[in-house]
Amino acid sequence: MRWFWWLLAYVSLGLGLLGIVVPGLPTVPFVLLSAFAAARGSQRLHHWLLAHRQFGPMIRDWQDGGAVSRRAKWLASVMMSASAILMLLLMPNRWLAAPGIVVMASVATWLWRRPEPH
Repeated sequence: MRWFWWLLAYVSLGLGLLGIVVPGLPTVPFVLLSAFAAARGSQRLHHWLLAHRQFGPMIRDWQDGGAVSRRAKWLASVMMSASAILMLLLMPNRWLAAPGIVVMASVATWLWRRPEPH
């Protein structure tokens, strides 16, 4: 089972890093999944993630109670809004954008209900 967690940790981290440059591919959920899996499959990767300058604080905040920084909430909201606008402008039929916009609005609502770190 350790190999499964190890593989999931590295694949998730790879997808998270790819999400930095690929619009629409989220970074944070994949990094959080990577930290979760690494804690079970690769202590070395888990310690590296916790010590990372960018990822570490976000992971520790999440592990300490599901907290999300206000900056991250705003960034996610702005990116989802921009994606929704692009979908409305570029989709041949605007109703095709509705499911994606509903999902993004649901995620934004959930995200803003999360506590913020102390």
